[in-house]
Amino acid sequence: MAQLCILVSLLTLTIPHLFISGVLPSATFTIVNKCDHPVWPGILSNAGIAQLPTTGFALQKGESKTITAPSSWGGRFWGRTLCTEDSTGKFTCITGDCGSGKLECAGVGAAPPATLAEFKLDGAGGLDFYDVSLVDGYNLPILVVPQGGTGANCTTTGCVVELNSACPSELKVTSTDGARVACKSACEAFGQAQYCCSGAYNTPATCKPSSYSQMFKNSCPRAYSYAYDDDTSTFTCAGADYLITFCPSPSNNQKSTSEQENTAAGNVPLINNTMVYEGVLDETSGSTCAHMFRSQVIAGAVAIVAAIWRLCQIF
Repeated sequence: MAQLCILVSLLTLTIPHLFISGVLPSATFTIVNKCDHPVWPGILSNAGIAQLPTTGFALQKGESKTITAPSSWGGRFWGRTLCTEDSTGKFTCITGDCGSGKLECAGVGAAPPATLAEFKLDGAGGLDFYDVSLVDGYNLPILVVPQGGTGANCTTTGCVVELNSACPSELKVTSTDGARVACKSACEAFGQAQYCCSGAYNTPATCKPSSYSQMFKNSCPRAYSYAYDDDTSTFTCAGADYLITFCPSPSNNQKSTSEQENTAAGNVPLINNTMVYEGVLDETSGSTCAHMFRSQVIAGAVAIVAAIWRLCQIF
């Protein structure tokens, strides 16, 4: 019994350490490609945070990949498109290229324009903060669906419409064959302070939405459209995993998010007063079950340790 009590004492010290140090994952990110073409996701950790084990990989149509992130991780995901490798082995992409020359981005971010899914896990109040941003422009539709989390603002966000075809000519990015493949932000296109929220325009009071950012906002009301678009674009969850889907919508024509809800959701019930997409719904259940199972296992282990500890105190 004495040896058992010593073991329990060690477990009591070890389990909290695992949570604090991030050995146990605080979240999983499942990335799904529902585009009709390959996508090469890129991942960049925030400054001062270690890069995840993978920072870039390929997803063919219909493929997915799950990645675990440690406690307090923060960073961004995006999709690269039209990627090739030349005869010397140099890897480049027409949109979202990270400039590493390799499949792995290795600590380098996306060249704009690129649609970003941004996260800060275990932030203020123990909440995860997340958003989808068009501040650096747009290249692909993205949907972020939290799984198994809680909170009044724990809800789906994203930009699910195809904006490249509607991109103004002064913002458009084209491939070598002339196809529209991305849409720049006004800041990237013109470099002016009023569009970049810089210089005299570096506060919420002085930097206001432009006609260009409003175009993004009208199409994707929950996504960041310019630097100070916080009120309607930042979401929070506690204890969630996340499903990130490229090209989630079955419709390719340009519609607002609210219109897409009615078109794509059909008779699927709304959850957390937000949109649900049939193409995503089937894949969310597995992530939810995994999250619940992991939480139950951890809770069960803690309960067993606590029970044995009480026996040690009695004997």
